[in-house]
Amino acid sequence: MTKEVEVAREQPAEFSAKDYTDPPPAPLVDFEELTQWSLYRAVIAEFIATLLFLYVTVLTVIGYKVQSDVNADGDICGGVGILGIAWAFGGMIFILVYCTAGISGGHINPAVTFGLFLARKVSLIRAVLYMVAQCLGAICGVGFVKAFQSAYYVRYGGGANVMAPGHTKGVGLAAEIIGTFVLVYTVFSATDPKRNARDSHVPVLAPLPIGFAVFMVHLATIPITGTGINPARSFGAAVIYNHDKAWDEHWIFWVGPFIGAFAAAVYHQFILRAGAIKALGSFRSNA
Repeated sequence: MTKEVEVAREQPAEFSAKDYTDPPPAPLVDFEELTQWSLYRAVIAEFIATLLFLYVTVLTVIGYKVQSDVNADGDICGGVGILGIAWAFGGMIFILVYCTAGISGGHINPAVTFGLFLARKVSLIRAVLYMVAQCLGAICGVGFVKAFQSAYYVRYGGGANVMAPGHTKGVGLAAEIIGTFVLVYTVFSATDPKRNARDSHVPVLAPLPIGFAVFMVHLATIPITGTGINPARSFGAAVIYNHDKAWDEHWIFWVGPFIGAFAAAVYHQFILRAGAIKALGSFRSNA
């Protein structure tokens, strides 16, 4: 009887064991990374992915404006419309994250990289190199669009992010913060090892909800800011278009996404994953 009681008491501990493993936090600075080919392979993957992302999406934007311009024999109801543009952005993110997730993590966005850096998912060196590669890839991608659509590129705004008439800068900043929060929060949730273990019976690819998040945010914010939520996307278009209009409010498309990414990282890591409580408990146990 005593043995049965002991076995019964041991069972809860067995069932309370974690069925997932959190990866160790990335070091803040890891100079050894600079000697590894895997880092440079990942940086190249981020460059190419962002290039392809900007090429397809900005080309879609320019094509829609050409087809719907009534002053150039277009049809106001022609082209893919805002829905099609949103699908282009969301669909490309789904495709490119799926292709590059196993190589670089499939960031394709400095705001995503910044959020993952704050959560100690990537080192400072990797984060900086990713952001540089993303911005250079975006410039090259939009450069290809200008080369292929030279007759229409400048006339139709170059795909640059600008505030829509009737909206203040404060509204635009808020839209970028909230939109980026939705995206980065989705990235954290879709790649959370705890969620993957708990819902392992649900066959959901991480790139799918991330792509849908981009799609939904574009539907909401295209009428306000044209939807940035990706500083590399905004920067690449502004550099190639290079008009004052593109630079006047450009800060919104860096400050907003970085604040949104910061908020999403704090919310997921310290509230949903109870990082603050765990840290406090560890501090008390060591005291």
